[in-house]
Amino acid sequence: MAKSDQKIPLGDITRPRRIGFLLIPGFALMSYASAVEPLRAANVLAGKNLYRWRHIAIRGSDIAASNGVRIQADASINNAGRLDAIVVCAGGNPQAFDHTPTLTFLRKAARHGVQLGGVSAGPYLLAQAGLLEGYRCTVHWEHIPAFTETFPFLHLSRSLFEIDRDRFTCAGGIAALDMMHAIIRIDHGAALASAVSDWFLQTEVRRGEVAQRLSPTERFGVHHPKLVQALLRMEGEIETPLSPRELAKFAGVSLRQLERLFARHLGTTIHRQYQRTRLEHARVLLRQTTKSIREIALATGFALPTQFSKSYRRHFGLAPAHERRVTSVRSQLQDDRAS
Repeated sequence: MAKSDQKIPLGDITRPRRIGFLLIPGFALMSYASAVEPLRAANVLAGKNLYRWRHIAIRGSDIAASNGVRIQADASINNAGRLDAIVVCAGGNPQAFDHTPTLTFLRKAARHGVQLGGVSAGPYLLAQAGLLEGYRCTVHWEHIPAFTETFPFLHLSRSLFEIDRDRFTCAGGIAALDMMHAIIRIDHGAALASAVSDWFLQTEVRRGEVAQRLSPTERFGVHHPKLVQALLRMEGEIETPLSPRELAKFAGVSLRQLERLFARHLGTTIHRQYQRTRLEHARVLLRQTTKSIREIALATGFALPTQFSKSYRRHFGLAPAHERRVTSVRSQLQDDRAS
């Protein structure tokens, strides 16, 4: 482990970089900690304050994370002060976020040349404010279906993080450690960035373009390459599902061979697995968008809403409309706890 008395030689630093962490109620604590702690470590290892940060609330004097931990705010969006960068930390259901003053605050910061970043669901809010147009960006995989439906023309990747000029976005979780390594490297060089990663026992620093999710081999516990190919194709063809014969042709096996692979390795049929994949995608859209049930049915390959509702109820035990009501109640309870 790096020692606190180890100093990394740096050139003259005229002043610390001022960073504001805009904490949205219900923000993901892991993502926030993975973003702020590397800055503290950089200061300790450099023996000087390279970074200063403050916590900004959209309302009130403290902000509750998704797990109930509260962070005391240093400022609000009305008196945030001069900043060089703002990191938006959010979680939960960002599509439901509706606070015009916050979006106005972010737009004003952008006009003044402040660098803007987001972790976990934070990029969703930047997109809502219209601040990711023309930029590469990423967001947590859980929010990708809603993001692509709501902002179809943005350049969204499925990577761990993206740094594009004065925007930086991160999928969240511990991927923020990887992004901060890259930012510290840009700001102060490879030696300090490596020392910070070493401090946190980060023996492998991942590059931004690394995929967010485990591969189908790891997620499903299957190793047959033809079956993995078919599963990946299923996930990529949600709105217009392929026939089992088309999937088999894509995987380079006969239909009978593919049916045997699904039965042997997953204990199910091609049809059931494909429908499960589509219904899980539909569940995300129900929870994170305001699209109608009819629109979601079409977006997940169901020709009729009645067919979709019947399949959804059979799989999840409740109707799509009920799912949406339950999600709305849970979101309101979370907002009440956070306020």
